[in-house]
Amino acid sequence: METKEKTALIKSILEDKKGIDVTALDLTDISSVTDAFVIASGSSTPHVKALSDYVEEGMSEKGFDPLRVEGYDSAKWILLDYGDVLVHIFSEEAREFYSLEWLWADAPKDEN
Repeated sequence: METKEKTALIKSILEDKKGIDVTALDLTDISSVTDAFVIASGSSTPHVKALSDYVEEGMSEKGFDPLRVEGYDSAKWILLDYGDVLVHIFSEEAREFYSLEWLWADAPKDEN
């Protein structure tokens, strides 16, 4: 599965589960670490964890398991590493504080 397809699938899973302000950034020309970020917020700690669980389940059904998961226990900022796509699921407060969209403002938004 290509990066754009993987990104679109992750966005769809997050949107289906009521992720807040789901955004994808295309980093192919900006980063040597990854090709895309998918960023979303949850409304509460259980919601943030549930969004992470849904992404893992949905991606696993397609044959993709994360290389690494960070931050699940605190659920302020959960990172799911799918190699070419990094998924950031934040509490609303943490998303505002870390402001990844601002830090990566040069990255075009993927509108898929």
